Formats: sequence, structure tokens, C-alpha cells
Amino acid sequence: MNVTRLRKNLVAGGCDMYLLLMMLLCTMTATAKKQVFNVVDYGAVADGKTLTHEAFNRAIDDAVSKGGGRVVVPFGDYLCGSIRMRSNIELHFEPGARIIAAPESAKAYDAREPWEGPQYQDGGHTFFHNSLIWADGAENIAVTGRGFIDGVGLTREDKEKAGIVQGGGMDTGDKAIAFKLCKNVKISDLTIYRGGHFAIIVTGCENTLIDRVTIDTNRDGVDIDCCKNLVIRNCCVNTSHDDAIVLKSSYALKKLVPCENVTVKKCTVTGYKCGTYLDGTKVPEPVGWVCGRIKLGTESNGGYRNIKIQNCKGEYSSGLALECVDQGVMENIDVDGFNIVHTHHYPIYITTGCRNRGPEERKDISTGQNISIKNVNCYHADSIAGIIITGMKGTPLRNISISKVRVDYAGGGRAEHAKSEYREQGTNYPEPKFAGFTPAYGVFARHVDGLKLNNIKFRVKNKDERPMIILDDVTYYSIKNVKGPLEPGVEKIIVRP
Repeated sequence: MNVTRLRKNLVAGGCDMYLLLMMLLCTMTATAKKQVFNVVDYGAVADGKTLTHEAFNRAIDDAVSKGGGRVVVPFGDYLCGSIRMRSNIELHFEPGARIIAAPESAKAYDAREPWEGPQYQDGGHTFFHNSLIWADGAENIAVTGRGFIDGVGLTREDKEKAGIVQGGGMDTGDKAIAFKLCKNVKISDLTIYRGGHFAIIVTGCENTLIDRVTIDTNRDGVDIDCCKNLVIRNCCVNTSHDDAIVLKSSYALKKLVPCENVTVKKCTVTGYKCGTYLDGTKVPEPVGWVCGRIKLGTESNGGYRNIKIQNCKGEYSSGLALECVDQGVMENIDVDGFNIVHTHHYPIYITTGCRNRGPEERKDISTGQNISIKNVNCYHADSIAGIIITGMKGTPLRNISISKVRVDYAGGGRAEHAKSEYREQGTNYPEPKFAGFTPAYGVFARHVDGLKLNNIKFRVKNKDERPMIILDDVTYYSIKNVKGPLEPGVEKIIVRP
């Protein structure tokens, strides 16, 4: 294989293909010697009752001592606490293999690592070692195969102790898979049920592929924090009470690290009751907090750049959210292809704000620019909010383009909603449900410099007494071929200085 020539061809064809090649080469490197280590040979008991994670760790340690290889988990149920991934290891599940997360009473999880100084991020973003499968600073690692992780013993809560967020405490696992500062990572073909605080979290990792993973969980699905060069594709993520696929750039690494060069492709996010996606009944979760969405934020200290979201879909999901409120820079975001059926709260939400959850000495202001969203269809959308695009006074969002969009709203907005003063984002937590009805049913934009709306169609099931579009402190805008119903006497577009 002429790798140099193939690399040049793939780079010319797009960054995604080059990244996938790198993932393939990394996986080949990790298992090049084809050494296989079966956890049963190291004492693992597949009865679902005997704590057996140390047998996994013995197999991993032996594999490392011999240069790395594939650690195989055969058919059966394995009750486990913390499994420690190390460099050049592939943990491979054979069909029918299942890991069951041990309960807190078993005291089977590693202690959380030390943390000194202020903690600006949630505990789940701070501690990694108290997880079911974890790695810290490893290279060339993979978790693969059609296995099943049941996180029944994991907690989804942040626990407070002496004023410090513990992220599950000392003795409780709170994440199914947690990788920090790792390079050349692959996670593929798994199913994760009840994944704890985060079913998968990757923080500060480079060159990562998450492929064909199914998650049905009761808090976050996949958190991508401060990562570089990552592709997540062909995944189905059901989260009934929080975000499904979320990009962040927190202060977990004690410095500003952007989340950059990330592609989310051909993924499905849903908001059904936990467990009902896997059993096929797909019972919708009543609209409450948020569920099943793709989101950038809320943690955004380092910002995001060069992000692609392509050909994804949602069911009973909150809409697409792009949020930068912690003094980072959000730029070069491209969304092309997103279909949502039963859209909660809003179809599209782009915002900056000044929550500023970070060191007080920082003087940066959150900014957002060069954002393109196209080929989006939202059906059965709530009446509370239209498309929301809000920057900050004096620091507008810049160069925002939305095109080829269709939204079917429930409607029902009243004239008093159109006259209401929609809140400035400011220091508020950036969730539209807390702000109430937008004054326009189609698009509400405020503090934007450079806005293009093109080929957009709105429909409403029930009459809506709000205008279609309100532009408040928006400069250099273009509105072409935007259509939707209007009640008698209601203006289509209102422009405010």
C-alpha cells in the first residue's frame, strides 16, 4: 500500500476520509501482532455475579507486557468495576458478551484522581478514573465488537461533598467509557444501556473514531470535550433526560482547549423513555428539560471550530443547539442535512452569552461567526419558539446563513407574545424554554451582523398571531424566498434598529 499517495488523495477528497484512514492505520498498529488474550484465561467468570474486572485488568497488563494486542471478552455476563485501558490494547467483545456495572456497595471502582484548584466544570467532566472503562494518556486503544454494556450500577448524579462536586463520589462509577488525553482511539459496534452520567466521554483526545454505537441511557450519551480530529458516525443515541451528542470545551484540562475538526455524520438522536429504544417500544418521554439533541455547549471555554454535522436525524428530540457562553470562539460550523420529527422547544438555536464559567481574570467575550445551516426539516415543532439567532449587544454573531429549511409548527402563539420583551441572553443559562415564547413564530434574530435567510418554508397547524420574522439589531441581512402563513393584520417581517 502506498500510504503517502493514498493520504494525498484522501486529503484532496475531504478531511473526514483522511481521519478515517488514520483510525484504520492506528487500529492496525494496535493489533499488528495479532496477539489474542482471552479474559477467561485470566480468571474472568461469566456468571454475572462474581466480580471479575481484575481478570480483565490482568489480561490487559499481560498484553501490554508483550507489546499489546486484542483482549477478548467471550459470550457471557461479567460483573465489573473499573477496567483500565492501556496503550496498544483493543478490548474486543464477542457477540453475546455483556459487562454489568457493579453496584456502589461492591466498592469496585477506582478512586477519582486528585484535583487541585478551582473546579469550573461539573464533576463528570473532572474525574475519569472512577468509571467502568477508562484510560488516561493512552495511545492506540480501541473498544470494539457487538457486546453490551449495562451500566445498572453507575450513577447519573453529581454528588456534593464538602462543597466539591464529586462526580459520583469515591466509590461509585459514574461513566461507562471515559477516555482522557488519549490519541488514536476507536469505539465501535457496542451497545450501551444506562451509561451513567455520560455513556461515553472523550476529553482532550486526538484522532478518534466512534462508529456504529447504540446508546440508550438516562443522562448524556456522547460528550466530546476539548477534542481534535474526531468522527462520530452511524450512531443511534437515545437520551430521555439530557443531550444525546454534545460537543464541549470545558476547563477540565485547566487550560483553554478548543473542540475542533469534528464531524458528526449519519447519526440518529432520540428522546424516548430510557430502555424503550432498545426494546423497540419507543415510548416518548414527556417534554420537560431537554432530550435527544445534538448540541454545542454549554461548557465553551475553549470554543469550537471546524465542526461539521451531516445527514443526521432526530425523533422526539430537542432541536439543534449551537451555544457559546463561556468566553470561547465558535466559528466555521457547517450543518448540512438534519431531519427531526416531533421537535421539542425550538428547531434551531444559535447563541452567544456571558455566563463566563471560568477564571475570573479572563477578559474574553464569547463570539460566533461563519455558521451555515442548510437542508433541515423539522416536523411537529413546539409553538414556544421559532428559529433563534442571538448574539450580544456590541458583540454580534457574524456571517450566519440558514437555507433550504422547512419547519412545521404547532402554532398557537398569541398577539401578546409578539409584544413581549424577549430576554437578552446575558448571564442566563442558555436554554430557550426558560425564556418563554419568542415574539416571532418563524425566526427571531437579535445582535447579528450578516444574516442570510434563503429558501425557508414555515407551516403552522393552529393559527399563530405572531409575525413570521423579527430582526432586532441585525445589520447586513438578506431574506429571499421565505414563506409562511400570516394572520390578518400581522406583519411578515419586523425590523428593529
